[in-house]
Amino acid sequence: MSVWVLLLRGINVGGTGKLPMADLKTHMAALGAEAPETYIQSGNAVFEGDIDPDAFATALTERVEALHDHAPRTLVLPGQDIIDARDAYPFAEGFDHPKFANIWFCTDAPDAPDLARLEDHATATERFALKGRWFFLDAPDGIGRSKLAERVEKALGVPATARNLNTVTKLARMVEARQTPGQA
Repeated sequence: MSVWVLLLRGINVGGTGKLPMADLKTHMAALGAEAPETYIQSGNAVFEGDIDPDAFATALTERVEALHDHAPRTLVLPGQDIIDARDAYPFAEGFDHPKFANIWFCTDAPDAPDLARLEDHATATERFALKGRWFFLDAPDGIGRSKLAERVEKALGVPATARNLNTVTKLARMVEARQTPGQA
C-alpha cells in the first residue's frame, strides 16, 4: 500500500476556505484514504491507500465544494516526493530559519518559467532555485514581505502550492513513520 501526502491550497486562511480537519479526514476516508492524519489547520495530510492521485484530488475537491461551498486546489503526491523535496532543499541556511524557507510543489514541471522576472524582484538576501516540480525559496527577511514570493506561481506558469520547511519536515517525518524498511 502506498503512502501519500495531500496538500490543499486556500484552507483556513484569513477566515476563508473554512474546513475543519476532522471533516477533511472524514472526506478523505470516504474516498478510500486509509488512516488519514492531518498536520496543522491549513490542509496538510498523510494517508495510505491504493488510489489514483489525480482522481482522488478531483473527487476530494468536488466533495469539499459540495459540502463546504469552496473548491480548494488539491494536490496529492507520493509520500517519497515530500522526503525528496526536503532533502533537495539547496540552501542549508534555510534550515536555520525554516519559517522563511519554502518549497512550492507544482502540479507539473514548468515548461517555460520566467525566472528572470523573479530575479528582478528578489532582494539581496533572497535565493531561489527550480528543480523539476519543486521551486525552492530562501527568504530570511520574511516570506510575507517578499515581492518574489507573491510572483512565483505566475512566473512558473503552472499551478503550485507552497509550504515552509517546518511543514515539509513534519510531513516528511509523518511519511517516514509509515514506510516499511526498503519502501520508497
